[in-house]
Amino acid sequence: MRPLPGRLVLLGHPVDHSLSPTFQNAALRRAALPLTYEALDVPVSELDATLDALVAGGASGNVTIPHKERVAARCARLTTLAERVGAVNTFWVENGNLVGDNTDVGGFLELLAATAPDADRARPVAVLGAGGAAAAVFVALEQAGFVRIRVHARSAARARSLSLRFPASTVEATVEDAVRGAALVVNATPLGLDGQSVPVDVELLDRDAALLDLVVHRDETPVVRAARARGHRAADGLEMLLGQGALAFERWFGIAPDRAVMRASVGRQHA
Repeated sequence: MRPLPGRLVLLGHPVDHSLSPTFQNAALRRAALPLTYEALDVPVSELDATLDALVAGGASGNVTIPHKERVAARCARLTTLAERVGAVNTFWVENGNLVGDNTDVGGFLELLAATAPDADRARPVAVLGAGGAAAAVFVALEQAGFVRIRVHARSAARARSLSLRFPASTVEATVEDAVRGAALVVNATPLGLDGQSVPVDVELLDRDAALLDLVVHRDETPVVRAARARGHRAADGLEMLLGQGALAFERWFGIAPDRAVMRASVGRQHA
């Protein structure tokens, strides 16, 4: 096992909704590791100073919205995967230097395998959003063999910037254009965190389309419930969250966590 970090944290803004402290602390207790995983609500203006203090203290941790791309830029070294994504969700300190990785890619592949493993790779995938989470989805789709990705985001400039990095992708001006004919629709925006908003009208989905929502809500998200009510295969981001968290645990400690304990701690047996 690797030396213990000086501190174990989640960086984001906001973070009070996150389930990560619940399942990471359950995994730490099961592994008898004398650490507590803390959620730190860090405004953008305070991120650099916070990172400086964490590096000085030999911390490890996770990163969530809206800091994934900024933390990647601050790292002295990125793994090959984090470099391809351009965003970091998992970090640690090595010889006084900040190192960044991306376990969101592996987490998304687990979500895909659990929900729609047979999704037609030749048909389009619609990705809603163009931030760090969307970039991880793009890399995962690339690894999974999908050949046509459509992206739509509130910021057309961000969507174009993301699309330029992935030759198989195109930018769509409307949600309707993005999801038309898609075998898979992925929400990589925060819409749904409030338990009310929906990123797409499920009436627009093809009858055989699957929907994956990266947002996690204790009672699932409104768009997942609506899609399932229409007969679609649909899931929120719990499977991805647990998967990326387990992979991050392995990066920090060099051992695998007890995934059953992690899942049981969040009170849902299936994602």
